[in-house]
Amino acid sequence: MAKRLLIIYTLLILLIPNVALCFTEGMSTVASLCNILLPGAFILFILTISRRIGVNIWLLFPYFFFSAFQLVLLKLYGRSIIAVDMFLNLVTTNAGEVTELLSNLLPIVGLVFILYLPVLVAGGIMWHRHIEISPSGQKTFRRVATLCLIAGLFSLGIAVLGDDKHDPKDDIFPLNVCYNVYLAIERTAKTASYHETSGDFTYGAVPTHPSDSTEIYIAIIGETSRAGNWQLFGYGRPTTPLLSMRDDLFAGGNTMSESNTTHKSVPMLLSPVSAKDFDKEIYRTKSLVTAFKEAGFKTAFISNQRYNHSFIDFFAEEADTTVFIKELGLETDINLPEDLKLLPVMDSIMGQGGNKQLIVLHTYGSHFNYRDRYAGTTGTFLPDDYTEADRDNRDRLINSYDNTITVTDRLIAGCIERIETMKGALGGVIYTSDHGEDIFDDGKSNFLHASPLPTIHQVHVPFVIWLSPALKDLMPYDTDTLRKNMARKISSSASYTPTLLMMAGIRTAKADSTKSLLSPDYREEEPVYLNDHNECVPLKGLL
Repeated sequence: MAKRLLIIYTLLILLIPNVALCFTEGMSTVASLCNILLPGAFILFILTISRRIGVNIWLLFPYFFFSAFQLVLLKLYGRSIIAVDMFLNLVTTNAGEVTELLSNLLPIVGLVFILYLPVLVAGGIMWHRHIEISPSGQKTFRRVATLCLIAGLFSLGIAVLGDDKHDPKDDIFPLNVCYNVYLAIERTAKTASYHETSGDFTYGAVPTHPSDSTEIYIAIIGETSRAGNWQLFGYGRPTTPLLSMRDDLFAGGNTMSESNTTHKSVPMLLSPVSAKDFDKEIYRTKSLVTAFKEAGFKTAFISNQRYNHSFIDFFAEEADTTVFIKELGLETDINLPEDLKLLPVMDSIMGQGGNKQLIVLHTYGSHFNYRDRYAGTTGTFLPDDYTEADRDNRDRLINSYDNTITVTDRLIAGCIERIETMKGALGGVIYTSDHGEDIFDDGKSNFLHASPLPTIHQVHVPFVIWLSPALKDLMPYDTDTLRKNMARKISSSASYTPTLLMMAGIRTAKADSTKSLLSPDYREEEPVYLNDHNECVPLKGLL
């Protein structure tokens, strides 16, 4: 009897995600039946593939893993299956980030362990002791599995015939997850071949500014910063006091990112690639760093993140000088909030000379765990301590998050001030964030970013530009053009690189001038989004 109960219990706990997805994904009745009966049949067949129960349970280990992963995902985002980007995040996210996240999700992680670990332990014990189910019990469960299979196939037929959008590889868990694993492996292989596929890429970049001028451009890539928490864009708290005091900034408050994942958003920001051509072009396109090098600039890429073996690393390696301060331990030498430790490294590089320089700063910004982003200082907004990331702690989480924005404010202001000291230099600072963040907004349970379906908080990002007086004087048009364009709809993903190249007077056919915010020909479009299968879709339909 105990053996049969273990099989039934295993079946039920493995089907929890299937049942939950029927509700979260709004499935029809027949689609729901299909999503429960077919996986249920599969589980029962595996549980009775031999009479040794322990062996059968451990054959289902991938199912246990996917089920646990899916439950954590539903806790974080409230809906959707495990996405391709989720698996890619596993290989492009450093262990420190994972530890920070899991340590603040203890309730759901604990529940997953309580549900699944005892079964795996029991299976291991039974395997070791060669415990078997009776032949009659095996036959009984196989009959039930057969009936579930027949009913499931029948419901699948009805679902497919009744809805031309129903696709088993998208709508049946864990078949959909297995398909996404395949896509993740395929993309990883293509990424690994990047150096070969992009080897002959060139911008054909031509400089247009005077060759004897001193030029310096600082391109800042923010992390997890949402525009809604910036004082500069109307937020009711002084989160950007230094930038808000300036009257020479150009700020785009209606800016959307085309991805809510770092490993796709940052490559789009640093190249002419956008959601419209990402899957086709990203594997054969180099970053704007190469364009600046072709135009005669000395280049540097300074990162406060760690290596993640993705396009970000590849783009960083294009620079003449590449520094990942965490990898070298440089961030431990200075008692400053994390991102401000980039400034002394930048000062050193600026001091090494070169009358034309590009410096890219890749920050850690407002990435969770928020308190770690301003460690060593007292936050402006208190209390900012929290033990768990949940809705009950939202006020403290917001306080802590807002404190991270004040660090970004200091970083951008510091970059501007450094160029201001270089009298007569052509220069500029351009900032945007890769994506935003959910922090239990609107009474919902959504938290963090990179959810399979974005929310407005995950894609609405800040965009800030500063130009030196000398650069303003050199420009062949009035800066009213830039101010006008910054008030329009902006895609940070599509506009960052064309704007920076035009700012530096670099001409190339690879960049679309109608996407440059400095161009009188700037053309705004309705926001789009690069979905999990790398398809460009209207953002409006997802929010």
